[in-house]
Amino acid sequence: MRVTPPRQLEEEMAFIACHFHWGRHELMALEHAERRRWCRAISSINRRLDGVRPNPFELV
Repeated sequence: MRVTPPRQLEEEMAFIACHFHWGRHELMALEHAERRRWCRAISSINRRLDGVRPNPFELV
């Protein structure tokens, strides 16, 4: 079982909370993989809104 480092956890939670306004309880209830999926989805939306073309070489 992998434990998420505290700094990474805080960054992921802050990122999602900033965009979705979810509370600490909702964010802590997410599994790590689900939290990362939300971060990737938000980043993808932000890139699209900013007009940034997807990088075909970026690892997901």
